[in-house]
Amino acid sequence: MEKPKFRIGFDINGVLRNTIGKIEQTYDKFYLSETDDIEGGDEFQYEMILPVTSLDLKEHFKFKDDEELFSFLYEEFAMEIFGHAQSSEYSTFNELQQIYLKYRDEHDLLIVSDEIGKSKPATLFFLSKFICQLEKIKFYSNVTINSMWNEIDILLTSNPALLLNNPSNKIVVKYETEYNKDIEVEHTIKTLNEFDDKLNNLLKC
Repeated sequence: MEKPKFRIGFDINGVLRNTIGKIEQTYDKFYLSETDDIEGGDEFQYEMILPVTSLDLKEHFKFKDDEELFSFLYEEFAMEIFGHAQSSEYSTFNELQQIYLKYRDEHDLLIVSDEIGKSKPATLFFLSKFICQLEKIKFYSNVTINSMWNEIDILLTSNPALLLNNPSNKIVVKYETEYNKDIEVEHTIKTLNEFDDKLNNLLKC
């Protein structure tokens, strides 16, 4: 009897890429350090509130309005944030490559990521920088999120929205971070090298 083929997705933000860490660095460099000498009592005060315990970035990074936040992330500093971020762990892409080589012949492995505008080419640069060899990349948005779920059976993610709102016929594995540690799910890992054992067990079910 032929074994079933599973589609296994790896979320970029939080799992493969330390996006929040790079947002912190970029905000500090361009909004805090460069405004230290600005005078004026009515001047808008930029502020960073750490640690980041929510992906609602407005709770942690002060901007004048939503448009300025959008511009910061997806226009002015998109390459700085999404292209030049570090991997989540020192060995992230070595671990991912080992998983890929082990499972690619029997299962489909793909990258998934919620990207907007200029963050898409920046993310492709990020993946090329770390020599990611997975063949398929699926970008999605809030509007096209169902198309992402349609392409995977098992998802490794740190995103609270995906952990809390996944379809009942999908398996999610939580990659634990500061902003999702209070979310209780059936499957959790803290480092990527734990995923192989977790995946082995899931594929046997």
